[in-house]
Amino acid sequence: MIRCCAVLLTFAIVGVYGSFARAAEPVRVGILGIDNFGSVAYTEHFNHPKAEGDFAGLRVVAAYEANSPTYPESAKLAGMWKQQLLTMYQNPTDPKDKVPPVEFVSSMDELFKKCDAVMIFSIDGTQHLAQATAALKAGKRTFISRPLASSPEDAVAIFKLSEELKVPVWGSSQHRYNTGFIGMRNHPEVGKVIGCDVYGAFSEKVPDADKVLRSLHSIETLFTIMGPGVATVSCQSTPTAESLTAVWKDGRVGTFRGIKEGAIKFSATVFGDKGVSTAGIYGHGVPVNGVVPTTDKYVGYEGLAIQMAKFLKGGPVPVTPAETLEVFAVIKAAEESKAKGGAVVPLTDLAAGLKK
Repeated sequence: MIRCCAVLLTFAIVGVYGSFARAAEPVRVGILGIDNFGSVAYTEHFNHPKAEGDFAGLRVVAAYEANSPTYPESAKLAGMWKQQLLTMYQNPTDPKDKVPPVEFVSSMDELFKKCDAVMIFSIDGTQHLAQATAALKAGKRTFISRPLASSPEDAVAIFKLSEELKVPVWGSSQHRYNTGFIGMRNHPEVGKVIGCDVYGAFSEKVPDADKVLRSLHSIETLFTIMGPGVATVSCQSTPTAESLTAVWKDGRVGTFRGIKEGAIKFSATVFGDKGVSTAGIYGHGVPVNGVVPTTDKYVGYEGLAIQMAKFLKGGPVPVTPAETLEVFAVIKAAEESKAKGGAVVPLTDLAAGLKK
């Protein structure tokens, strides 16, 4: 009887220890496409030997290059970032801080076998629908670096498949979680946001196939500060600037000045029921007494990295598909408005088709 109890106790201890061992194993993340710098930036957070907090419990274990034949710089960029990924944390001062190197594989199927979740970092947005389809069908929750897709139609298709398969997918610009932007919601010097004028780069060098990228960072900044609920959009284009005006359903107004010529900075002016203030600038915090900080900690990709880490470890999608599709709808409406000489265009509810 004593021997039997001892055996049962041993099995119980082994079982508990085994469950803790499994719990301690990190979520394995695979990178699909590495020709975007994000493939390096986020891996630096997730694979850090002393990762803690939200970054603990993740490990980028494998990558597949998936270069684009239509982007001339794709192979060159992939070569640069591959070298950084291969050498990352491989020669630490303390040998105990060395982490397993990222393994490069020869196919998407091989990648999916080695990971629990996927990050898509292909620079060519026209590849994202096919890549996301493969990842979702493999049952891998997926983060897609901006742009989520190269067109509104592709974005709808990705979310529709995600819904059908019950596999979460999400994409975002890193600007959405920049402290100096997201911190302007209910900022003590501004209060409830009534309006917002965002400004940032409008890159005409981006190919027409991926033209959603030209304004994506700043449109996401507009949504970050104002929230969703756009009713109409009008837009005019000149050689020096892109000028977009969006009217929300509650009557609030937000604008975007896309800078084509001259000095470029990403920021905004925010109008509230308590005051008016400039926002912070990309990478830095919110203004205090009207002064924008520039010597505080530069966060860069960290804000989005935290949200990605939570999601990749099984957390909810941080931004709803409906809001992400509204961003695409605004960009689509802006193109229609320009084609109509700046006419006011009502927003299409792209999310309406998800459950059909």
